[in-house]
Amino acid sequence: MTRKDEPTAIGPVVSSAHLANSALPEASEMEFAITMTNHAFQRWMSRCMAAAGEAGMAPLEILILHLVNHRERPKTLADICLVLNVEDTHLVNYALRKLTERGLIDTGRKGKEKTVVITETGAALCKRYGEVREALLIRGLKATGLDPSEMSNLAALLRALSGSYDQAARAAASL
Repeated sequence: MTRKDEPTAIGPVVSSAHLANSALPEASEMEFAITMTNHAFQRWMSRCMAAAGEAGMAPLEILILHLVNHRERPKTLADICLVLNVEDTHLVNYALRKLTERGLIDTGRKGKEKTVVITETGAALCKRYGEVREALLIRGLKATGLDPSEMSNLAALLRALSGSYDQAARAAASL
């Protein structure tokens, strides 16, 4: 029997107890943490971009803008979908159209394939976003004392897990 001043045992933090009731309940705990992190990350990207001077951008648009700016090389729709692991090409096409309308990217051609490149305005916005990110996020992360190598290991683990989820999705599609 526990006394009133003793803490009671609380299980892992999950959003779906029925899914945690499995051979690997930690997977449900991890999925809930990923969900919370994903939503916080998307909220952060939109607010950081607004603070950088371009309000109203969706998280996918922001991810694509940074990817198009990456290494200052033209990107194709297939490149963008592959790198960001986005299956729905129409979502990327729509985001590219919105970025073009904002004057942040330009379109071109590589043979028969359409390409996109960053504009000066887009590159300047990415630079400003980086400055806001450094001031508001990176300084705070560094202050937590997290070991950068642990963050890198976590990133590698998450990439590996994405492969497991992709494989399971393919298997589920074949049922």
